[in-house]
Amino acid sequence: MSTVTAETLAAPERRDEAAVRSAWPALRVIVATLVTAVTVFLLATFATFALGAASGSNPAAVALGEVATQADVDRLNHQFGLDRPFVVRYLDWISGAVTGDLGTSWFTTIPVADSIAQAFPVSLSIAAGATLFALVFGFAGGVLAAVTRGGTVDRVVTAVSTIAATVPAFVAAIGLILLFSYAIPLFPVAGYTPPEQSLGAWLVCLVLPSVALSLDAGADIARQLRTSLVGTLEENFIIGARVHGLGPARIVCRHALPIASGPALSALGVHAPRLVGGAVITEVIFGMPGLGQLANRAALQGDVPVVQGVLLVTIAMIVIVGAVLNIVISRTGGTERSAA
Repeated sequence: MSTVTAETLAAPERRDEAAVRSAWPALRVIVATLVTAVTVFLLATFATFALGAASGSNPAAVALGEVATQADVDRLNHQFGLDRPFVVRYLDWISGAVTGDLGTSWFTTIPVADSIAQAFPVSLSIAAGATLFALVFGFAGGVLAAVTRGGTVDRVVTAVSTIAATVPAFVAAIGLILLFSYAIPLFPVAGYTPPEQSLGAWLVCLVLPSVALSLDAGADIARQLRTSLVGTLEENFIIGARVHGLGPARIVCRHALPIASGPALSALGVHAPRLVGGAVITEVIFGMPGLGQLANRAALQGDVPVVQGVLLVTIAMIVIVGAVLNIVISRTGGTERSAA
């Protein structure tokens, strides 16, 4: 009786230990990803701040003009905090950035965080739209090419992906503007409508910049997914699923695709910096008031705090997207063992 009782009491402990052991790999990946993300963020922001400090821009001299005395310039430099050591200024800047304080524009005296808050939704909308288009086109094309390997659809998808991968985003943007401003006037080719003003107009104005930005990433995703899915469909467990009478759609979507999607998601991770950075360039071509326009105006004026703030937000977006994709890819890697 005592033996049974001891075994009964020990069973929950063994289950708890097994649960901890099974959760430890995922937790380890999350911790490692967060440590890497924080390290990359600090190094990138330090380099960004150092470049701004090395630019030699003197806002006090520009703001006061040629008639200003050296005492006036020194006073304004002290007000801006430019007379302090570089490391002290960086620590103050990064600590303020964590709390949402990115300083003040040297020329407009508007808080940098306020200017970025107005422009950020535009860039985020374009980057998110481009990511969505890249995933939809890439996964649809990769799956169609894999299941029709060697056929007409496979050759068409491969040819289109090869061509799309060679077209820069700004060239695609100009081509889409010419096409949809003259031949097929379906979408607006310039301007931005906030979603709170009109949700439909907001979605329509994002189509062309998002498509132009998504071509390279979508093509790479389609190629990677096609290659990995073709190999996965030849695995023994897929053959066994066919023998047991499972339908082709269920085999591809339920069993093969979760395993084969790892390289495609890795390709998306590689393109994430291009999608975020490309959104800044693409919005300038389409005349959208996003971070690109803000950084362009600030750079022409020599407004270093605004440029640094835009770069910091861009770096943060890239690091966050990369960290999320790394965690997702690590989870899909575990599917292979369970599916097999």
